[in-house]
Amino acid sequence: MKKDNSVQIKSYAFARRIIKVYKYLSVEKKVFVLSKQLLISGTSIGAIIGEAIGGQSEKDFYAKFTISYKETRETHYWIRLLKDSNYLSEEEAQSLLKDTDELLRPLVLFRKHFVIPNL
Repeated sequence: MKKDNSVQIKSYAFARRIIKVYKYLSVEKKVFVLSKQLLISGTSIGAIIGEAIGGQSEKDFYAKFTISYKETRETHYWIRLLKDSNYLSEEEAQSLLKDTDELLRPLVLFRKHFVIPNL
């Protein structure tokens, strides 16, 4: 992992945090289905970014970054749902949502500025 790749570093740290939240939700709160959804989407963001960096072509790179954007949006949804269902406190949820917003910023900028003709 390159030290200067902030999206990759942030997505890895976020995945580690999501794993901790998953453990808390499944062990302490006995929330299995929703916590698994959060685990899958929240940890896949960084994995897909890693795939994008190793992409075979510009189209592959773009496609993977687009998928990571979608996974981040999905994770944002699960966090809100867990908060609104009283499985996460307002403070816990806001902290996680702040992290998803920080991940979304560069992904949104990337989508706006990276255009490949003939997709």
